[in-house]
Amino acid sequence: MEFLSDYGLFLAKTLTVVLAIGAVMALMAASRRHSEGEGAGTVQVHDLSERLKHLRDHMREAVWPKEAFKREQKQEKKQAKLKDKLSKSEDHPARGYVLSFKGDMRASAVECLREEVTAILAVARAGDPVLVRLESAGGLVHSYGLAASQLRRLRDQGLKLTVAVDKVAASGGYMMACVAEHVVAAPFAVLGSIGVVAQLPNFNRLLKKHDVDIELHTAGEFKRTLTVLGENTDKAREKFKEELEEAHALFKHFIRDNRPGLSLERVATGEHWYGSQALELGLVDELATSDDLLVRWAAERQVFSVEFKPHKHWTKKLTSQVEGSMASLATRAWGWLSLRQFQ
Repeated sequence: MEFLSDYGLFLAKTLTVVLAIGAVMALMAASRRHSEGEGAGTVQVHDLSERLKHLRDHMREAVWPKEAFKREQKQEKKQAKLKDKLSKSEDHPARGYVLSFKGDMRASAVECLREEVTAILAVARAGDPVLVRLESAGGLVHSYGLAASQLRRLRDQGLKLTVAVDKVAASGGYMMACVAEHVVAAPFAVLGSIGVVAQLPNFNRLLKKHDVDIELHTAGEFKRTLTVLGENTDKAREKFKEELEEAHALFKHFIRDNRPGLSLERVATGEHWYGSQALELGLVDELATSDDLLVRWAAERQVFSVEFKPHKHWTKKLTSQVEGSMASLATRAWGWLSLRQFQ
């Protein structure tokens, strides 16, 4: 009787796990179906000038004597009224726009960047400044090529593009940065890495050791060069290296077009430099942070941040939460097993 009870409990647990896995897979499939037809989102616009003004007023009220603060407020109100009258009489008051791009290996943020650029081009006039706060250590060539092309759209329409690098803009990140008319970097930001790299493991000898054969059939001599499982040849290695050199040549040509004053023989070696060194080499034009630029711009014009937020279907949100929970549980379980093993 006890055996039947234990067996029934085991079956119930197994069924619960199977049903849970099936539910997650069903949610993931539904999420994929909805995301295919999703494509929609909203563009969020925030007045950074107003936010900076509130921050400044809050600090002044807390630190300054009350009389001094009141006098300054009265003076600023008079100036604001005058500025408002002037702006209403102008066809196009002074405005600026701010974008943020945080890149990963696939430059996946480019999907939002293209929407943000399109939104700005719908309202901006020639000569309006655009600041891109850029952070990326690079990644796939074609992905960052598209991201750089999106920034190029701004310049092609006559907007004044500035890129600010607070932390890193290397490899594909610098490919994006060099499109700007003006590149600004923090003193210890990392820039450069103008090179191309590729690596992959090869398990052919291991498979041969265990008597496993790999067959690869192609139509076209160089449809495949280096492979992970097959046996690589010197000819394939030479072709692979040739393709890397071609990509590097295109990279250098792109930089030469956008920053013609650079000495590519000096900077296109794959090395990286800190901001102060990059300034000496001509990779950047000014040492400053993006915050310095925002404060400077806000004193001269209205500055708006533009951010595209894609809509997520509820199944996608739920799937993300479930995947996060499962990853967390797996990490904890692995930690527990490791403790048990090495105690």
